[in-house]
Formats: sequence, C-alpha cells, structure tokens
Amino acid sequence: MIYKNFHGLELSNLGLGAMRLPVINRDDTKIDENSAQQMVDYAMAHGINYYDTAWGYHGGCSETVLGKALSHYPREKYYLATKFPGYDLSNMDKVEEIFEEQLKKCGTDYFDFYLFHNVCEMNIDAYLDEKFGILEYLLRQKEAGRIRHLGFSAHGSCPVIKRFLDAYGKHMEFCQIQLNYIDWSFQQAKEKTELLNQYNLPIWVMEPLRGGKLAALSEKDTAALKELRPEEKVPAWAFRFLQSLPNVTVILSGMSSMEQLQENIQTFETEKPLNPQEIDALLHMADTMVNKIALPCTACRYCVSHCPQELDIPSLLALYNEHCFTEGGFIAPMALSALPKEKWPSACIGCGSCEAVCPQQIKIPDAMSDFAQKLGA
Repeated sequence: MIYKNFHGLELSNLGLGAMRLPVINRDDTKIDENSAQQMVDYAMAHGINYYDTAWGYHGGCSETVLGKALSHYPREKYYLATKFPGYDLSNMDKVEEIFEEQLKKCGTDYFDFYLFHNVCEMNIDAYLDEKFGILEYLLRQKEAGRIRHLGFSAHGSCPVIKRFLDAYGKHMEFCQIQLNYIDWSFQQAKEKTELLNQYNLPIWVMEPLRGGKLAALSEKDTAALKELRPEEKVPAWAFRFLQSLPNVTVILSGMSSMEQLQENIQTFETEKPLNPQEIDALLHMADTMVNKIALPCTACRYCVSHCPQELDIPSLLALYNEHCFTEGGFIAPMALSALPKEKWPSACIGCGSCEAVCPQQIKIPDAMSDFAQKLGA
C-alpha cells in the first residue's frame, strides 16, 4: 500500500469510502453488514487505514455500520472521517446535536478528520452565517481533541470554493473535491486543484472513477489504453492519473464489492504516475467522451444579451451537459436550488432570440425545455 504523509501521519493513499457499501435487495438503506465487515477486515489486513463516511450515506446507516465494523480494531490503527451535513439547510442550527449523535453512531470518542460537507452554491451563505456558529463549534471540538483535523468537501464552483477559503481558509487543513480525468476539464477540476494549491491545501479525491463510468470504457478506448500500458486495467488508469498530481493525498473509492476492493488494493501496491504522453492521450479521450453528449457551448455569452428573460444561458447549458452526461445526479439540481425560479431553465419562453445569435448553432430553447423536463420543473 502507498502511504502519504499528512502532518506526521502516514495515510493510505487509497481510502475506503462508505457511500456505496454492499446492500441487500438493492435497498440503499439496508447495508449487508456481513459483507461490509469482510471488506473492512480485508482493507485493514492490506494496509488501508483511512475510512470515510457521512451523516446521510445509506439513508443514515453508513456511520453506524462502519463504526461497528471498525470497532474490532484498536482505535489508533485507523483514521475515521465524517462530515457535518450542510447539504441540508435544515441542519444548519443543529451542529452540536448532530456532532454528538455522530460520535455515538460511530462508537468513537473523536474523529480523526471532520469536514464541512459539500460546500456549494446552495449552502455557502448559511455555512458562512455566524448565527449558526458552525465553525466556532467545530473549532471548540478540535481544541478539545474530539476533532483532530478539520477540512471541507466541495462540489461548488471555483468562486464558491474561493469564497469559503477567504472566510475559513486559515482553519482548513485539507479539501475533498470531485477529481478524475473526465472532470479535469468538464467540471473545472484543474482550476479547483490550482486554487487549492494556492492555499497550500492537500487534496482528498472523491469520485475517482466518476461513479463507475471510468471503470469500464468502450472497446475502442480500452484498446487505445492497452497500446500504451498493456498490463494496466481500465480502472487503474483513473488512479494512475491521480497519482500523477503532486498534492493528492487520499483517494477515496466507494467500493461495493470485495472484487472491487481487491483490484483497487492491487493497483495501490505501486505508484505508477502517467507520463505526459499518457496524460495527453487520456485527456483527449475524456474530451471525446464528453463531446459525444455535451452541447458545444463556448460561453461567448452572445445569447445572454438577447434573452428577454435574462437567463444565464451558458451556466444553464453547463449544468444541462453535466446532468445529461451523468444521466441525472444531484449536482445540477443542487446548483439550481441556489437560483430564483425565474432563472431556471423552465423560465425559457422559447422565443429563439438566443439561438439566432449562437455561433455554435445550438438549439438552446430545445435544450432548456429538455432540461426542465428532466428536472421535473
């Protein structure tokens, strides 16, 4: 197992994420505890010492099951991370209540790593609102030794992340972002990485395989990668890409079977970063994958000045592309929830003024209509 140094701690480069544990009858709230225990046992035996859970994973059951599985081991043998669930605005005034309950659910006296969960457009104002006292409370817990290291995860845009860092950055020790070779350009992961580097924050990675999309590729793409590294399996390419980035410390993988766990551990037995030629090939392949689905908006913003509804069309098209590529997901609805309804795609009146000036000849009204239908709004 590869290990990375963080403030004198040796953290396994591969962390076990407890968002996609094995379940019974496809019911996400019913974790197969026996299988989960076997996976934790195997992970511990093969060098994984970082375990990540959260209040809302598996319908609130993840913290309990992971805590139970880890209780068989000395507390000093593993590092446990969980998060304050600010993705739900109704939780903002419950930080003490939730934190105390998390300690009980996980069966522990302290968390090695604790995060503000999912800093984004929807919750940034609340996270920074001093009336909730979230940062103040968490800093007190850190001073008391109940939190060893404080950080945050983010799905928001670069401006949102920068706003959070400008306010709380001096207290943050690490940041967890969605980072993979698809999102390097598609979700501005490159720019987010550069921003975090400016603040000298180590990077924790979530969604390294893009929810499984990068675990199996087309025959053509698979063959192209085999030509470059005949011995490398397809999922390993995603991890090798991340091993090529200097400030990545922990790479979390939400593994849901023993087979996935075993294969990933085998990958992390060695560090084999990609060379420039391999990175270029991988990113070119990623762009091709995205462009087969995404609309070719260049954000020239000609459309905005012609929209009678004053919609931010390039931003809406970027969210539409994300929603289509991911085949749903929470990112687009989450971002839209921060906007007034009159700025949603459903506010488009279909006049066609935008389409008439679009250099890419994108059928924008059709996209807005389809987006609204997909969202059910």
